[in-house]
Amino acid sequence: MNSRKAPSLKRELGVFGATLMGLGSIIGTGVFVSIGIAAGVAGSAVILSVAIAAIIAACNGLNSAQLAANHAVSGGTYEYGYKYLNPALGFTAGWMFLLAKTASAATAALGFAGYLLNANNLGDRALLIPIAVVLVAILTSVVLSGLQRSNLANIVIVSISLLSLSFFIAVGLPKVTTENLTPFFPKSIAGVLHGSALMFVAYTGYGRIATMGEEARSPRTTIPKAMIVTIAITMLLYMLVAIASVGSVGAEVLSAATNGQSAPLQVVVSKLGVWGGSQILTIGALFAMLGVLLNLILGLSRVLLAMARRHDMPGILARLNKQATPDAAVIAVGCAIALIVVLGNNVKTTWSFSAFNVLIYYAITNLAALQIPPQERLYPQWLAWIGLLACGFLAFWVEWQIWLLGMVLILAGLAWQQLIRRVAT
Repeated sequence: MNSRKAPSLKRELGVFGATLMGLGSIIGTGVFVSIGIAAGVAGSAVILSVAIAAIIAACNGLNSAQLAANHAVSGGTYEYGYKYLNPALGFTAGWMFLLAKTASAATAALGFAGYLLNANNLGDRALLIPIAVVLVAILTSVVLSGLQRSNLANIVIVSISLLSLSFFIAVGLPKVTTENLTPFFPKSIAGVLHGSALMFVAYTGYGRIATMGEEARSPRTTIPKAMIVTIAITMLLYMLVAIASVGSVGAEVLSAATNGQSAPLQVVVSKLGVWGGSQILTIGALFAMLGVLLNLILGLSRVLLAMARRHDMPGILARLNKQATPDAAVIAVGCAIALIVVLGNNVKTTWSFSAFNVLIYYAITNLAALQIPPQERLYPQWLAWIGLLACGFLAFWVEWQIWLLGMVLILAGLAWQQLIRRVAT
């Protein structure tokens, strides 16, 4: 392995920028698309699924913040696994992150295409994939232009998304009826837990803050503060959106909208008959999907950069251009997302696959957090135990086919690690 120190990324992110980065990663596919997927398995109790997922996400977020503050480099749990656990678990975390978030990014691109087609009354799903692929190409180019321009785009995207969701909550809450929430448990408790697993993924955008630790100013204070603010805002927002959507039209309508054009909240507003509401929600959703995709390309490229530095990925992916952007890693991420868009063009399948992988990823995160010495801790150790047990528990409620595929891919990843290291040496 080359002993020469790898070039570092620039520290440009403060608390405000890091919080917006987290919000841009969270507020998108989770609230505009996956809440409809979760309603399909949990029914009206999707509201409870959102709450359970929020509590687990809070534990995971604080543990991620603790790790990122102590070991502020790009790569997130991939790096924490290497530092606090062992190379096999570190690589598995990075590999699962790449798989999970590439699938999430593909879901965001497909969600964008679905809302766009629905807004223009175009029912032809043949246009879904081409639109999604073009979007991936455009945002990959934005990320290649550098972090400062990406941050500016993110601020605009998050602001519009928040205004749109505030409008949705304002018009939806007054229409909530007990009839739409009854029975509250139309499905089994297994459905609620499955819904929690799906909604947990919707909160995990805060991980983008940790994966960009190498680019944060004063990371030991910036990262935890940004994590806490991001989680608090999204908890409140998701609960209000869940109540407003399910309580105003019912879980069945929400689920059916996701199975169609992947635009559930837009369908809700249309059924409420609010003048101009559909257009406002569409604009917010489109910008939110842009934000998620933008931040996922950023986060994925940084993890790929970290893996390449350790020779777990081809060395060319560790290259930085004159703007200190890992251009080869960014391009590789864009191509991978586009490939999943083409191959897995069903939002429920891509989101479920993402759910399993991200739960395993955060189980390793919490396992690493358990190893932090007492004198270096920001938060109590029991938070890591709760996060670890909760992630392992929720993972078992994902469909068995997804479980099987995930386990096969873990083994394939470990085999790849051995192969690429042999080539590198």
